[in-house]
Amino acid sequence: MPAPQPSASPDSAVPGSTVRGSTAQEGTTASRAKGRPRSAAADRAILDATREALAELGWGGLTMGHVASRAGVAKTTLYRRWPSKNELVVDAVASLFDDLVMPDLGSLRADIEAVVGQFADLLARPETQAALLALFAEGTRDPQLRRRIREAIVDPQKHLVRQGRAAAQARGELEADTDTGSACEEVDIIFDTIAGTVEHRVLVSGEPITPAWIRRFTDLLLGPLTTG
Repeated sequence: MPAPQPSASPDSAVPGSTVRGSTAQEGTTASRAKGRPRSAAADRAILDATREALAELGWGGLTMGHVASRAGVAKTTLYRRWPSKNELVVDAVASLFDDLVMPDLGSLRADIEAVVGQFADLLARPETQAALLALFAEGTRDPQLRRRIREAIVDPQKHLVRQGRAAAQARGELEADTDTGSACEEVDIIFDTIAGTVEHRVLVSGEPITPAWIRRFTDLLLGPLTTG
């Protein structure tokens, strides 16, 4: 299931998709600032290596040492950036979603169809499938990991829904929000409906996401949203 926001909507409550791991890494920020600046290239290499190792070795087989070796960095470098395997793997998976955007194509229907297509394309990649399945499976056994998945992957992507709703409200396709709590609940439901349906179809059922399927899904989603 990643703009302006109606004043009644809780826009500022959830970070954008490019902000990850801030809670877990706050403690290292000050000390890192005193040393050499972080290398974006090294970060990318580490995250790429993490996803490759996760797909090849699975959660249980992946170690920080494997990742450091694949990325060509020292283990101390790795631990300075990510203090635990949980934090590292969650950020590596979260980075897959950085390119998801909610376009403004002039109608809510077009916007929904575009973002669902982007999400489906991302989930169709073997790397994404292996990483998500391994992470979600481990999350069912680890409540703290499940919380980090929600904070770093799920919640940031809800800004896509908020952007789409805001654009539709500005165009007069949806009514303006009048209650912050109801707006938050609607965002959650829309996100869960889109993400859950697409993930189930691709990762569980193994069925393709075709343009015709996206149009039909959008029909079903728009009915309740646009009915007064």
